[in-house]
Amino acid sequence: MSGQYNSQMPVAWRYSGNQLKRWRTKANVTREELAAASNYSPDTIKSMEQGVRMPTPRVLDVADELCRAEGLLSAAKDYLQREKFPARAQDFMEREREAVSLWWYEVTLIPGLLQTKGYARALIENRLPPLEEETVSERVAARMERQVILTDRKPPVALHFVVYEAALRSPQVDAEQLKRLLDAFGLRNLALQVLPFERAVSDALMGPMVLLENSEHERFAFTEGPFASELSADPEVVSRVTQRLSMIRAQALSPAESARFIKGMVDRHE
Repeated sequence: MSGQYNSQMPVAWRYSGNQLKRWRTKANVTREELAAASNYSPDTIKSMEQGVRMPTPRVLDVADELCRAEGLLSAAKDYLQREKFPARAQDFMEREREAVSLWWYEVTLIPGLLQTKGYARALIENRLPPLEEETVSERVAARMERQVILTDRKPPVALHFVVYEAALRSPQVDAEQLKRLLDAFGLRNLALQVLPFERAVSDALMGPMVLLENSEHERFAFTEGPFASELSADPEVVSRVTQRLSMIRAQALSPAESARFIKGMVDRHE
């Protein structure tokens, strides 16, 4: 139940990409012809066929017509649209949906469950390599959909967030995002704390950490770096993350102090 997250691309990407290439080859349609017809570069079509990128609805529809696939390629859209998250995050999203409690620490970003649509889009659309606009829109929408965990789950999910001051100082954080955080203080099932620069301990600089618990009282630890993520149920890993989160929470401002801290930032923005 533990171990490094499998970074392989989703099966639906790889299978539909393989079918795209097979139909194109069978119909004697070149990659350049499909690229021109669907307004993509040949390299992008190649990435889709290799399963590195998700084949977009436009490419599938255009290929279906060019290759006379009679709807068989277009039908893949229904399955691909379910892949709303990056491959390395999908296991975490499954655990998040099952969680009865969640404890989340972020160093440089606002936690996804507390992001505004504008902030989420600013992060997602400025990644390298750049994503297709359709993919950006899908991921922003998926991130917003995840936020039902804040208010719409019964029984309510116990949520605790600690955010390092650096995340609040990011240029992407505007008054709207700060007010979104202030609104979160009004939720009875949610606690939010700010860790100021002057209170940071070494463990607080090691990266984001999330601890989740499901209804079976299984606990999972999720850690994320720039190129790799790990979701683990190993008791030793869970214990280590729990200890680090406990130390960080002890150093952070109280929820009331944190609310005043963020309110002061909002006032300076206005």
